[in-house]
Amino acid sequence: MKKIVIAPGAFKHSLTASAAAQAIAAGLRRSGLEAELHLLPIADGGNGTLDAFLAAGGQRIAVTVEDPAGRPVQAAFGLLPDGKTAVIEMALASGLELMDTWQLNPLRASTYGTGQLMQAALARGVERVIVGMGGSATVDGGAGCLQALGVSLLDAYGVEVPRGGGSLDRVFVIDTHKLDPRWRDVEVLIASDVSNPTLGPQGAAAVFGPQKGATPEQVALLERNLSHFFRVVRDQLGVDVRDTPGGGAAGALSAGLVAFLGGRIESGVDVILKHSGFASLLDQADLVVTGEGRMDGQTIHGKGPIGVAQMARQRGVPTVALVGGLDIDDAALHRAGVQAALPIVTGPMPLERALDDAAALLERAALRLGYLLQV
Repeated sequence: MKKIVIAPGAFKHSLTASAAAQAIAAGLRRSGLEAELHLLPIADGGNGTLDAFLAAGGQRIAVTVEDPAGRPVQAAFGLLPDGKTAVIEMALASGLELMDTWQLNPLRASTYGTGQLMQAALARGVERVIVGMGGSATVDGGAGCLQALGVSLLDAYGVEVPRGGGSLDRVFVIDTHKLDPRWRDVEVLIASDVSNPTLGPQGAAAVFGPQKGATPEQVALLERNLSHFFRVVRDQLGVDVRDTPGGGAAGALSAGLVAFLGGRIESGVDVILKHSGFASLLDQADLVVTGEGRMDGQTIHGKGPIGVAQMARQRGVPTVALVGGLDIDDAALHRAGVQAALPIVTGPMPLERALDDAAALLERAALRLGYLLQV
């Protein structure tokens, strides 16, 4: 082994992508493996996206915004070195990790804070905004975000509808006259971690609603409300995003940005890997080590480690994944580009302990991998 690229995502609730990369590097070095290690923390549009973009330089700008429940929270956006590109990680303003489990309420949770971040970036005179999707606590179709940008969503009596997916069925008139006109000249790139459509059995409410606290009855209500909202969008704006692939990301915020701002959806991990120069690193690499907290059926649909593995395989470089949990058919994972996935947990233990000890567990797994590579 001459060169190993270490490109993990975040281990949710325990390690940032950067901390995970450092733990893997520490384990490989402890094994005595003689190889050049290049650390490249990655993300897929969800948690850690802003850090991944700023790893190559740029400025983090703090902004006080509203969290999903309308409370003030300190968030941030990134300004890349060109001074014209902003990076928004929607989870920093509208994410699950801002809420305790008992506070989750997808009927009222709003993306308003994400819109405030976007508006703050616009005030810097940017020409391009990259919005990372993933980790949201919301299923509001981006309505809150759009309201923060100046869009009025009115009921049959001309009154602004309350925030949250539970009120979208009351939208009767969409008024865009107060939408900041500068958005017409801004390219909006949506970095999505999923390819799910806006509506339907694979859509925002059905697939992701339960993760945000929605009961089966609330999932059905949110599906009806999203369907109503985007039907009004179609009828009044002439844009139909109900079946848009990737439109279901972040509680259908993705679809809302496509409809109102002409946003373009791309694979989040592909956008980040291109920005970080991953392809050039692969030219001299012998192995890629990636990882995340849990690999399951969703992993192969746009998640970061699979994007890493697929790009590496195209260049003939194998990929090994170190994961906290593994719940996916090994053959399917292999077909997706991962040569092998190795769980880091060494035996039965409470989840809390596994999260607390994640760095040590990951380092030990990397140590074992390093020994194996020297056989």
